[in-house]
Parts: sequence; structure tokens; C-alpha cells
Amino acid sequence: MSSANKPLLRIVWFKRDLRVHDHAALSSAIKQGPILALYCWEPAIWQSSDASLAQQSFVGECLRSLRVALAQMNVPLHISAAGIIETLNFLYKNQQVSELHSHEETGNLVSYAIDRAVADWCKIHRIPWHEHSQNGVVRRLKNRDDWHATWEERMQLPLAVLTKSDVLHPLLELPKHPVTRASGEDKPKRQSGGREYGLAALNSFVSQRAMDYRGGISSPIKAEQASSRISPYLAWGCLSMREVVQANRLAIAENKADGLSSQHPLMRGLHGFESRLHWHCHFMQKLESEPTLEVQHMHSAHANMRDETFNDSTSKIHLKAWCQGQTGWPLVDACLAMLRAQGWINFRMRAMLMSTASYLLWLHWRETGLHLAREFVDYEPGIHWPQVQMQSGSTGINTLRIYNPIKQAQDQDPRAQFVRKWIPALRRVPDVWIFEPHLMPPNLQLQYGCVLERDYPLPLVDIQQAMRHAKLQIAIARKQHADKLETNQVLHKHGSRSSKRNDRSIKKNKMTANKQTPKQGSLF
Repeated sequence: MSSANKPLLRIVWFKRDLRVHDHAALSSAIKQGPILALYCWEPAIWQSSDASLAQQSFVGECLRSLRVALAQMNVPLHISAAGIIETLNFLYKNQQVSELHSHEETGNLVSYAIDRAVADWCKIHRIPWHEHSQNGVVRRLKNRDDWHATWEERMQLPLAVLTKSDVLHPLLELPKHPVTRASGEDKPKRQSGGREYGLAALNSFVSQRAMDYRGGISSPIKAEQASSRISPYLAWGCLSMREVVQANRLAIAENKADGLSSQHPLMRGLHGFESRLHWHCHFMQKLESEPTLEVQHMHSAHANMRDETFNDSTSKIHLKAWCQGQTGWPLVDACLAMLRAQGWINFRMRAMLMSTASYLLWLHWRETGLHLAREFVDYEPGIHWPQVQMQSGSTGINTLRIYNPIKQAQDQDPRAQFVRKWIPALRRVPDVWIFEPHLMPPNLQLQYGCVLERDYPLPLVDIQQAMRHAKLQIAIARKQHADKLETNQVLHKHGSRSSKRNDRSIKKNKMTANKQTPKQGSLF
């Protein structure tokens, strides 16, 4: 049969939306006739410097779950090892492709370039590409003034529901290619991929675990249970933002009907959780509006501040030690050890890791940001890069947060349970020395089996001296670039607006901008 005699085919291109539930692109396309559900192991994505095998393995598990869900609708999932352009060319040659449907995606610069190439391909071949919104991020946003209202409007829309299809959806044979393998190794203790695991985490959180959310999300050991743990399922689209918001609001309403007061720990946790769901889209909007934030400073005052660290020999040593969890600061090293094993850690500790690297070690945020991007199974570029810049002091509009890793350990891990769990060399060290083992006399180091520079490293730098240096360098940079116009432009483009926007001027926003950032604690 020639392609001219074949039925029109609508392609649904899955990217970071690996689900069928509340999937606007799939719902829209399948109502019109036969579709081809397509996922591409895009080589450029998995070869990029922010991708990792752990992420790819998680996605592979999500695809198995997605294949089952689509099969229940009589729709086969086609997985291509080639890039989307090569795959589209093959389909166009062999089928009557009529439309392309997908969700809008806020990804890294690689995915942005791929989207632009797809737009060009569709224009050349005169094939409509329908991009559907899937969260609160607004494409081609002119300003932030009405962003809150748009977010709320989208979150209240009914979920897109699909039923079993009676239409024959073709099963095609795509060209065989080996899948491009990402760098690194899989993580032995990471979360499993797939919608069923995301739903289980969401349901257990809104029904019970949210009770510990307010008091537990800052602690690296409590946060494993107190945080929702849905971040990888949102990042790769096993869950939709809208269904999460609505599930959370339903839980609030049901608990209120059961007589729970707003001050009940469960209700406080659920309300706190929703505010962070809002911040999720707020940060993604920054990268959507300015894709180059992945590689360029948000504010030019900081553009050259750490550039010398890329080639400096001491900085290279410090970067390697930080990446390997050999800084000599137990809480920092424990966090990095947990990341190596699980690919997740709570937000406060993520902020501390970036702060330690950026201020105490004076490392460039791009290099440390790439390392963390690869470590996070829940890597979401739209959240990651704006946060990396904020925590390294490169935005020009946020208060500097310079964490002292010793104080953080005393505050967040007072009994050193977390440190001892992840750093075996320190397990016998008494509490009095545990966060500063370098202060132990040599005889005690031998007694407790933790000889410095043999069993555990010395601190890379003096904390107080490093803090003074960082503050001085940032003050100098800002003084030399005292451009209030640029600061106001950054604030206007990326700063939060109150929900009562009309009575808030940019001047008022500038005064409160530093208060309108997420408190330390997990976004999820």
C-alpha cells in the first residue's frame, strides 16, 4: 500500500511527560483518529554534560510503565533510538503524517535546540505542531504580572481523562539503532521509575507523611520520609502538576470536613507543600523566559567573578574533592555520599552543597551545577539552574546565603546520625569531635580509628577566612557594576509578584524580593 492510501497519522511525541493520565497532547490527538505514540532516546540529550545513566535508567523504567498504560488503551508505544528529526523523516517517508502533538517543555539548551529544529521541520513539511501546556509555565510570557492568576487557572482545569480506544492504532517497525548510553553508573538505592511508584509516594504523603513536612524537611535524615519524594515523578512527567495540586487540595478539603483544624500538623504540611508546588513552576518560568541561564549569569555584575577558577590548579583540586565528598566537612561529605547512592537529597542540603562550593571553595557554579545535575535523578533544568545561580549569589537580586557547614551539621544533624550513616570513617568518633574531626588530638584519632589524612581528609580551607573572601569579592563586583537599571530589569523579568499584583509596584517588589524566595527545605 502506498503512503498516499494510508490513513492520516497523528504523532504524539512523549518527552518529559511519561504518563497517559492528564496528558493534554495525547487526549487531544486521540479524539481525532489513529495516533502513533512516540518516544525518542535522543542521542544529543543523553550525550549532554548534565545527563547521567541513573536518570536514563529511571526513564527506562518509566517507559515500561507507560507502555503498559498505553497498551490498555490499544495504543502501542514506539521507542526510537534515533533523534526526533531522523525519526520524523522516516515516518514522513513511509506514512501520511498529518500532525504532531506534544507538551511544551522547559528543558536545557540541548532540548531547546531540538525543539527549534522540530519547529523548522514542521514548517518545511507543512505539518502542524500542537504544543500543549502541562503545568504553570507560560510560553512567550511578556511579564510576570498575571502569572499567579494563570497558574491558578491552569491548576483548576479538569484533568484530561482517557478511555480505551476502539480505533486501530498502527504498530510500525522503526529503524534499529543502539540506544545512546549516558555517562556514569546507575545508583543502587535510587527511587524506581514509573507512574505506579509516583502515585504511591503522592498518596502516602497527602494521607499521612505530610504530618512531618513542616518540621522534617530541613533535616537530611528526617526528610527522606517527611518530604513528598515525588520530585523525580514530576521531573519526568509520571505525574502531572495539576493532578498533584488537585490531590493535595482534595486531601485538605477532606481533612477539613473531618474536623481537622488548620493548625493540625497534617493540614500545616499540606498547605506548606502546595506553596512549594507553586514555587516549582515559578523557578521553571525563569529558565523558560531566559534559556541561557543554564550557562550565563543572571546578572552581569557576577559575569567574570569566578572565571579564573576554571583553569586554576587549586580550584581543580577543590572541585574534585567536593565532587568526591572529600572536603573535610562531615555534613557536606555525607550529603555527597548519599547523592552517589540515591540520587536525591533534601533541598536545604542541596543549597548547602552549592553554597559551600561557591563561597567557601570559590568554585564556578557552572561546573558544580553540572555535577549536581548528573547526580540528581530528579534533575529538572528549569528548577536546577535558577536555583544554582541563586544559591551561588549570581542573581543580583537575592540575599547571599553563605552556609557554615559546621553550624548546619549542629542544627540539622545534632546527634550525627546522618553523618555516621554515610561516612564509616567517623562512626566511632564521639559527638564532641564528630563535626570537626580535624581538631582531635593525634592520640584520640588513633583511639577512634579516624586518623586525619589517612581515614578522613582535612578541611580544604578555613571557613571564616573563606567567608570573608567571598563577601569581599562579591561586594567589589557589585560596587564596580552598580547598575540599578539592570537589577530592576532582572527583578522585573524573574522576580515574584504577590497575588495582589495591582497594588504592588516594582519598587515594592524590589524591597521584598529577598523574602519571596523558598525557605530552606525541600521544594517537595
